[in-house]
Amino acid sequence: MRSILIILALLATAVWADDAKARAIMEKVEARDDGNNMTAHMEMILIDRRGDERVRMLRQFAKDFGKDEYRLMFFLEPADVAGTGFLTYDYDDPDRDDDQWLYLPALKKTKRIASSDKSGSFMGSDFTYSDMTDRDLEDYDFQLVKESMVDKEKVWVIEATPRTKEVIDETGYTKSLLLVRQDNYVVIRAVHYEEKAGRLKFFEIKDLGQIDGIWQPLEMHMTSKQGQQMIHKTILKFYDVKFNQKLDDGIFTQRRLEQGL
Repeated sequence: MRSILIILALLATAVWADDAKARAIMEKVEARDDGNNMTAHMEMILIDRRGDERVRMLRQFAKDFGKDEYRLMFFLEPADVAGTGFLTYDYDDPDRDDDQWLYLPALKKTKRIASSDKSGSFMGSDFTYSDMTDRDLEDYDFQLVKESMVDKEKVWVIEATPRTKEVIDETGYTKSLLLVRQDNYVVIRAVHYEEKAGRLKFFEIKDLGQIDGIWQPLEMHMTSKQGQQMIHKTILKFYDVKFNQKLDDGIFTQRRLEQGL
């Protein structure tokens, strides 16, 4: 009898931990139209704690395959990363792990990113491989913390807590605070709590615009901090973003990944 009561108490806690209103908001975030058949140029700026910068240029392609989204990136410059390619299959099915491959031209080798490696840094940036795909809502409990204002826009502040240790291991985050704009359901800021004690990562969209009616981040920052001290920062800028382009399915293959642009 005692064991049954314990199980019921645990189930009640699990239900309470997930707020229906917060989940409904996150479902609208996930359902938001983010466009299809997209092409863009990207600039990645890596900034160390001394303020020294390294700049990388990229080309990105993205296409929906049913409810799944495939994305392909090529590094164009500088020379030490030129030809590097990154391919992601972001699956809608929460029971299926997203697939990611990294092509390294110096080795002429394609490496599949294992789940155990997805919490690692993507090409020396503050974004992880896990950050490069959408999160499965079923992996998290959500709580609506409060409503607030950011740059004169109303936002919901939502806490996302991983339901399993496996999710923590894959993302590297023990929890996240997400700031969602109420008018368009875009996550414009976030604070990610890393497993490493005292380390936080701050995400912010600095420039958000509409292209063909699609809300598109044009500049985003990810800053890693230890306490109050900045450890490293990454800025991503998007240029010449276009939707509804003619993209052949064959672009999003490992063969094309290795061929490059």
